[in-house]
Amino acid sequence: MTSRRASDAEAAATFRIRVVDSLTDVRAELWDACANPDPAKWYNPFVSHAFLSALERSGSATARTGWHPQHLLLEGGGEIPAGAAPCYLKSHSWGEYVFDHGWAEAYEQAGGDYYPKLQVSAPFTPVTGPRLLTANTRDAAPLRDALLAGLIELCRLRGASSVHITFPTETEWTRLGEQGLLQRTDQQFHWLNQGYARFDDFLAALASRKRKTIVRERREALQGGITVEWLTGSDLTEFVWDAFFAFYMDTGSRKWGRPYLTRAFFSLIGETMRDDILLVMAKRAGRYIAGAINFIGSGALYGRHWGAIEHHPFLHFEICYYQAIEFAIAKKIACVEAGAQGEHKLARGYVPVTTYSAHYIADPALRRAIASYLTRERAYVEAAGEALAAAAPFRKT
Repeated sequence: MTSRRASDAEAAATFRIRVVDSLTDVRAELWDACANPDPAKWYNPFVSHAFLSALERSGSATARTGWHPQHLLLEGGGEIPAGAAPCYLKSHSWGEYVFDHGWAEAYEQAGGDYYPKLQVSAPFTPVTGPRLLTANTRDAAPLRDALLAGLIELCRLRGASSVHITFPTETEWTRLGEQGLLQRTDQQFHWLNQGYARFDDFLAALASRKRKTIVRERREALQGGITVEWLTGSDLTEFVWDAFFAFYMDTGSRKWGRPYLTRAFFSLIGETMRDDILLVMAKRAGRYIAGAINFIGSGALYGRHWGAIEHHPFLHFEICYYQAIEFAIAKKIACVEAGAQGEHKLARGYVPVTTYSAHYIADPALRRAIASYLTRERAYVEAAGEALAAAAPFRKT
């Protein structure tokens, strides 16, 4: 496939798009030159070669699990690609956190085939980050346009119904809307570091009643001799991963029926991303009983999975939310992203933040129906976000 790059400053130049069905076919430094071109300035772990290839190598995101890799590389003559996109040909809508099951059901009832579809995302990861990756960050728009053109052509070649770009940056989302994709919004809850020196400084910013509630929850969570450890780097041994995987399987089996990630995935990221990972582990009577995994980016701490084999009041809040805040304050991290959904996070100092997705729908009739629905949904999300922000637990100033 070929795409054209157009620029106001330069004449059009031809790029070639190559589709690869495994990241093992792409050298890590070449992919990462697009995914995180300036890691000292900004680093997102979920589009890194290490994270995405671990999903494939572990059997977590493969054709067998309904995530057939179809990654795009935008090549222009040099060894380093000009752009890339983590893309999957999907036979279902699980593990995405942007829910389109209703779209699929309606289309199939009308006689269409919604699957396969193309998904541009970090699998199983509702975290905002770049999706149309470019090595040239100063002139990224034409490169992203070329990648989008490649995705639409790939959609046609694979007989897919649609292309879904989930959790892109707001800049990408705006450009994708200008290019004709349908725009969708949703809500998450993030904790924002206002330059706090200690956890008590954060508490002081809260209304009195909310502050007292958090103090009580933290006290009760650690009753019965429960202690908490922060594990990262060389602390992440196979013994620790065995313990955490038991927690993950317990929670995942109850929430989803079948957890997405395999045990091998955690060993792989423990080898290649250990300095980007924080495990918060709770221990009682000499054994680990609960834990949460976080990934460390340059601007955010990303809370991902939690689990427990013993259940104690408020332990979930302590391990997932309050310990993450403590770590972010200690390391001067600007934000904690605590994953999808969960209005209960609001009372714990996490505030509503808009997330984005963009959708190319090949069938004109289905596209019109979804566009009408999304107009109403965006208005609802905006109104709900304003109401939630007004209910934030901080002192009125």
